[in-house]
Amino acid sequence: MTRALILGGTNDANLLAEAIARAGCEAIYSYGGRTRAPARQPLPVRSGGFGGASGLATYIHQENITHVIDATHPFAAGMSRNAAAACATTGTPLLALERAPWTKQSGDNWIEVPDLNAAVAALPDEPARVFLAIGRQHIAAFGAKPQHAYVLRFVDPPDSAPPFPQADIIVSRGPFMLADELETMRSRHIEWIVARNAGGAGARAKIDAARELGLPVIMIARPQLPDRPRTESITEVLRWLGHRTCLGA
Repeated sequence: MTRALILGGTNDANLLAEAIARAGCEAIYSYGGRTRAPARQPLPVRSGGFGGASGLATYIHQENITHVIDATHPFAAGMSRNAAAACATTGTPLLALERAPWTKQSGDNWIEVPDLNAAVAALPDEPARVFLAIGRQHIAAFGAKPQHAYVLRFVDPPDSAPPFPQADIIVSRGPFMLADELETMRSRHIEWIVARNAGGAGARAKIDAARELGLPVIMIARPQLPDRPRTESITEVLRWLGHRTCLGA
């Protein structure tokens, strides 16, 4: 009997949870615990860290997990590394539901950088209006350039003030449509965008809007992820789990 663990927190993970529930497969959905009001799931949910790779290995053993699906954000490299290590230790099959990164298209004005510090360095010295589309855990580095007026968009209100004097905070949950992103950038007179190369369709609208408006995008490359089987298809995940096994047939 299959008992899957979904390492989630992304829209792709939410869609996978719905598909697994419809298929009748027994599974647990795991949130990292950073979002105060996460999306409701049609599966049993746990929230919070595991305590590293060893803690995750213990959880896999105690909960009789037979399959692990890493559907975390492409920039959640620590969780992906822990999942790979825990699955190797316990001999548990692991599959990543991982969206392909965006690729530069005609009309894009990208400045591609390897990490957050390089993204800060790529911003101009003269004051500008900057849309930081990077999540609230990653804004501290931009305190090094406090001359800019930053527009920030979070799922939850921040617990503390941003590390720069000019901050326009939007509290909203995606996915966002192209028309929404165009309105945001026009109404707030955005001149620069800083984004992580998350890939997929759910967060792409801001990149399409930047192209349409001719705005420069500082694009942060993905961190190095473990080498493990991956797919972009929920259907392939269900096939990997096996409907017959999920249903106990």
